[in-house]
Amino acid sequence: MILETIIVGPMQVNCYILACAESKGAIIIDPGDEVNKIRAVLDKYHLSPAMVINTHGHYDHIGSDDQFSSSVYVHKQDVEMLKDAKKNLSALFSLPYKVTSQINLLEDKEIIKMDCLELEVLHLPGHTQGGIGLLMKKPEKGIVFTGDTLFCQGVGRYDLPGGSEQALKKSITEKLFTLPVETKVYPGHGPATTIGREKNNNCFNRID
Repeated sequence: MILETIIVGPMQVNCYILACAESKGAIIIDPGDEVNKIRAVLDKYHLSPAMVINTHGHYDHIGSDDQFSSSVYVHKQDVEMLKDAKKNLSALFSLPYKVTSQINLLEDKEIIKMDCLELEVLHLPGHTQGGIGLLMKKPEKGIVFTGDTLFCQGVGRYDLPGGSEQALKKSITEKLFTLPVETKVYPGHGPATTIGREKNNNCFNRID
């Protein structure tokens, strides 16, 4: 399996490229910016983009969605953010952007399959209403991509439009902290961590 992390854009978003070693198609998670850096990794492994998955609809995670001539996948509750520059916050930075590619809607517990890869969608509202995580089922277990819900020693903001502190707490405690402690966490920003490490050390545990 190929798993590469590319840090893109001024917000230092973690864009992930996933592929099976023997295949030519790639899943791109959160291509927010710097498409040339992303293409360089695709070229390194002789991969073609097969699908783009957004963990949520903020501009820093979706800004290059249209650059790969592939379908875009996002939770149904964040789809309007991809279509509206005000909702995805790009309009605030004088860079109004909306996705024009075909958008496919995801739901909680849905299984995304491509070649040897299987990812389970975990609906994780709190940072946005339609935030998701992606739990790998195949070819390996013990990996979860958490978007801007859970970071290494941090959690996503819940004070932006569509955010909710109560929902974020529920998503983390009921969907993420119930995973095996050895599960490796690949967040939307910052270094990778594990579920066990965050259960013991995350600042979330100090939020009243």
